[in-house]
Amino acid sequence: MKGNAKAKEFVGEGYKIHVTGRDVLVTDAMKDYAIDKLSKIERFTSRIIDVRVIMDIQKLDHRVDIVIKVDHVKIKSTASTTDMYASIDRAVEKIETQLRRYKTRIREHTAKPANIVDLKVNVFKKPEEAEIEDFNLDIEDQDREELLKRYQPHEIVKQKTVPLKTLTFDEAVMKMELSLDPFLIFRHEEDQKLKVIYRRHDENFGVIEVES
Repeated sequence: MKGNAKAKEFVGEGYKIHVTGRDVLVTDAMKDYAIDKLSKIERFTSRIIDVRVIMDIQKLDHRVDIVIKVDHVKIKSTASTTDMYASIDRAVEKIETQLRRYKTRIREHTAKPANIVDLKVNVFKKPEEAEIEDFNLDIEDQDREELLKRYQPHEIVKQKTVPLKTLTFDEAVMKMELSLDPFLIFRHEEDQKLKVIYRRHDENFGVIEVES
């Protein structure tokens, strides 16, 4: 792995590592430390596409988020301590643990031909802050139903198509555990129906069947 210590991008074996800071000045020493630690993940897989490291400081909380893309799989880890270097260590350790645990299943999943369908998504306009303030001032004087219609954020400002993958339940659970996402929409491989797997408050997973 090689890179320029003064840059925010580091080039690995066919992929880049992006190191950024949020509310913190990321020093060259911090960047170099993160890159050196992340160099160890190459022994688990050679199919890394992209690595992103985000450092953040909130009072005494030094947080590190790492997101790695391995083919069709996103792997995320988060760690917070009172020391940024300790947070980097812990976040990388979590990534290594996940890769070690799922190494075989990730390889089998990425080797399987991707069966993907398109899902259309509408992006709605968010009401401006001034509009919300006007709403609060006027709500006592005008009909509430009319105001709700007036300020309803119904305007579609963007339409895009996102890939919807066909997965088994085991693959959906693996993706949830690796990505730390709150939910995932997928088409079930067995019955070809749309389903939503979501993270429950007790850290278990629930499944909603969208199509009957």
